Amino acid sequence: MLKAWFNSIPSFARAVIMIMVALFLFDLMGAIIKHLDGRYPAQQLSFLRNLFGLVPSLIVLYLSNDWHASGRPVIIRNWKIALMRGGMVAIAQFSYYTALTHMEFAITNTLASIGPIFITALSIPILGMRVGPWRWAAVFIGFAGVIMVIRPGSGIFTLYALFPIVAAFCYASAAVTVRMIDSNVPSATINLYSTFGALVGALILTMSTGGFVPITSFQDWMWIFTMGAVGGCAVILLITAYRETLPSNLAPFEY
Repeated sequence: MLKAWFNSIPSFARAVIMIMVALFLFDLMGAIIKHLDGRYPAQQLSFLRNLFGLVPSLIVLYLSNDWHASGRPVIIRNWKIALMRGGMVAIAQFSYYTALTHMEFAITNTLASIGPIFITALSIPILGMRVGPWRWAAVFIGFAGVIMVIRPGSGIFTLYALFPIVAAFCYASAAVTVRMIDSNVPSATINLYSTFGALVGALILTMSTGGFVPITSFQDWMWIFTMGAVGGCAVILLITAYRETLPSNLAPFEY
């Protein structure tokens, strides 16, 4: 009954609801990463986030009626784009997690809030869409509002301030390129490919920068599992939202 009610809502309104829930979950994930601050390297947290993030993807895919009706396909035509998104997500996660472990949570999120501007700008060359002055104005007003509310201090002027900006660009690239994947491919399948690509990328980063730090606390394992599950759910919602409408339409609502 709830699913039928949700499907009866106009697609743009559904997309707005999903992206706002996704952003809440991303903030929750960021708070968990900040809670684990300093105990584990960013690249290891990225690997574990993607490893446990596979769980909600597999569950949603298994529950997808469209996936079962189409013969449960695993190989998709746009698999290269889907895996490429995973590589961008791996870079984004490493950059964002590194920023969180070296900067204040509010400052990191302020800088990462430039993402909607990147999304709007990238929609022009990648999707060939036209972005009018009203959409640009909404995005910049939203970004200005974030800065006014959070009021980042002098801690913003450090080398680590570049990391959330890199993360925002990579996340924006992943958000825009999802529109290049065939519309009949379930969002859970896209997320499965992207998460696997990010998992491989994070594993390479981890193994090339000193390997894994042992996790000996059961409490930390539970925090890490929650981080992965929450992040996985957020990405599924984000992918679905950006497939419901154009990215530039949703960009202002990220604020």
